[in-house]
Amino acid sequence: QVQLVESGGGLVQAGGSLRLSCAASGSIFSINAMGWHRQAPGKQRELVATITSGGVTNYADSVKGRFTISRDNAKNTVYLQMNSLKPEDTALYYCAADISLTAWAPAGDYWGQGTQVTVSS
Repeated sequence: QVQLVESGGGLVQAGGSLRLSCAASGSIFSINAMGWHRQAPGKQRELVATITSGGVTNYADSVKGRFTISRDNAKNTVYLQMNSLKPEDTALYYCAADISLTAWAPAGDYWGQGTQVTVSS
C-alpha cells in the first residue's frame, strides 16, 4: 500500500510563512508528478502547485510569486514553501502524487489526508 503523509500546517499571522512537507511511502516503483491542492470551507478543492519528476513546476495564479514547490526524489517527498500568507490561503492542504507501483502497471493518483493551514488577519 502507498501512503502520503503531510506535515507542517498550522496557524500563522498574515504575512507569515509555513513550509508543508509530504512524504510518500510504501511499495513504490516510481513517482511522476506531485502536487498540492487545497480546499477552503464551502469551496471546491483547487490546484495550488504541481511539479514533475524532472522539476517542471506549475502554480495557480493566486499563489504565483508567494509559494514555491520543490521535491526530493530520493526521499519521495514534496514540499510547499508558503510566504506572504494571506487569510484567503486558509484551507485544508492536500498532497497528491501520480505513482506507479510496478514497471508495467499504469500510474494512479494517491492523496494524503490533508494538513490545515490557518492564516489570521
